[in-house]
Amino acid sequence: MSQPLTVYLAAPRGFCAGVDRAIKIVEMAIEKWGAPVYVRHEIVHNKFVVDGLRDKGAVFVEELDECPADRPVIFSAHGVPKSVPNAAEARKMVYVDATCPLVSKVHIEAERHFDNGLQMVMIGHAGHPETIGTMGQLPEGEVLLVETEADVRTLTPRDPSKLAFITQTTLSVDDTVGIVAALRARFPDIIGPHKEDICYATTNRQAAVKAIAGKVDALLVIGAPNSSNSRRLVEVARNNGCEYSQLVQRAEDIDWRALEGAKAVGISAGASAPEVLIDEVVAAFEARYDLNVEVVETAKEDIEFKVPRILREVS
Repeated sequence: MSQPLTVYLAAPRGFCAGVDRAIKIVEMAIEKWGAPVYVRHEIVHNKFVVDGLRDKGAVFVEELDECPADRPVIFSAHGVPKSVPNAAEARKMVYVDATCPLVSKVHIEAERHFDNGLQMVMIGHAGHPETIGTMGQLPEGEVLLVETEADVRTLTPRDPSKLAFITQTTLSVDDTVGIVAALRARFPDIIGPHKEDICYATTNRQAAVKAIAGKVDALLVIGAPNSSNSRRLVEVARNNGCEYSQLVQRAEDIDWRALEGAKAVGISAGASAPEVLIDEVVAAFEARYDLNVEVVETAKEDIEFKVPRILREVS
């Protein structure tokens, strides 16, 4: 007789509207122009998704100069610095921008503040493609990056009374609260976004994990090691009462010995992890336990983003 186990399945989990749209863009581009279609940077941070698109005819590169000028190129959902589309235009390339509309919103916000004579402070992770893309919307030196509250203390803006801040969309809501408070304390005139930059999908997935964390002996987040929002989910679980919280890419990565004796396990997935991988993990539990699955839903998502017009036009 199998040992009984309750699995609490977080909802929402997995794909968000921006990821859905980005993948659709690559698939539609291959359909429209045939293979190969080039993609600058992983379209989304998930190996399973990237490998699947590669099999269909997508070629993933890190820089634009690796792409031939006569083939279409797609920019990833994380966004790119302005210099990238400018270089594509200079080479007369066909390009499709798959930047998530919520990231584009932050780009527009940064430009608006810059036009109003403000210097930007970005709360984000150094080296993350989204941070590079957002900072690259403005001239060098116009965006100052902070990763921690300690960074705020050493910040040297041009004019402390002319500042605004923006946030990487995939950060943890809880982590940014302290940084924003430190910015407001040190620079009372700093202007913040009208509405939180952290995207609805990041917030919703974190809320669902918080709702589960206190009920379980372990929590698994399905996602890639280079996925910022997935790594944040692991941290959120740990910070909310679930010490054993782990990131796994596939069912084969689960450490079953570490789960011995567990009565309840939580499962969530980052915004770039497809449902098929979640099903695979649940099936792996089903094969080992007498499983009772409970869905813990904290929000409903029905947002859809349109693909760019170039893909909707009949050529």
